[in-house]
Amino acid sequence: MKVLFLILVLLSSPLHEQLFGQNDVGLKSDSIEVYIIDSYVPPESPNRFILSFYTNEVCKSKVILDQIKEIPVSNELTDNHRIEIDIAKLSLKKNKLKYVIEMENAEGIKSTSEVFEVDLHKNEEMVQTKTNYLFTCLVGGIVFLTPSITAIQSGGKTYYGLNKELPIVSLFSGGFNHPSDYLSVEYAHISKAERKNYFRIGYKHIYEIPILEYISAGLNGFTDFRGFNGLSPELSLGMVNIYDVFTLYSRYRYNFSPGKKGQEFSEISIGLYSSFFTLHW
Repeated sequence: MKVLFLILVLLSSPLHEQLFGQNDVGLKSDSIEVYIIDSYVPPESPNRFILSFYTNEVCKSKVILDQIKEIPVSNELTDNHRIEIDIAKLSLKKNKLKYVIEMENAEGIKSTSEVFEVDLHKNEEMVQTKTNYLFTCLVGGIVFLTPSITAIQSGGKTYYGLNKELPIVSLFSGGFNHPSDYLSVEYAHISKAERKNYFRIGYKHIYEIPILEYISAGLNGFTDFRGFNGLSPELSLGMVNIYDVFTLYSRYRYNFSPGKKGQEFSEISIGLYSSFFTLHW
């Protein structure tokens, strides 16, 4: 009974507080809390790592990148830390950058944060995107410059020539690979024919079809610059889509001048069509 009483006295005495209170202080964590505000690499600047964070007490700080690069963040005591880091020279091979934050408070006690990571935008991906875009522009330029091959039947004779159609304005409907309508201008030179040169302005409507690319109906107005003017309805068939830039097509066209008999002629052509350089609506 006396032993139990003695234990109760010790538990309630100042000596107990000194003995066990000191142990509580000794067990108290001295780590500094980190609150990340910004941690990212801008897609437009893949070599810039932007980092900002708050701490729950004023301290100095530095960041350690991938366990190989140590960079000071705050050399003075503060609770608001921010830095922009050039990571171009790190030769990072992964798509993520891991880092830890090391801090030191006013008493010189050091703390280390958990491991954080940030997504990287590799330069190779951007170079590949630019390369693909450049390739698309080059292919589009080839289409822009490549004429179509034309054969016309007039007066029982066949003549061959070249023509180039330039789509000017394309009208798109949602969910389609090709424009629903487009306006174009066209120049044709027919070698050895009586009338060698033609200029056309036309309107075309495109219907996408299964298996092939499209079928198109259109109407053109034309002139040979020498008084021979007329209309030319046409029907085109888009056969193969190449690199999603141009389409191989074949076309039949009937040319006539209203009120003038004996001057009509048929035309068959094969060429490349693209809406890449047109105004899109």
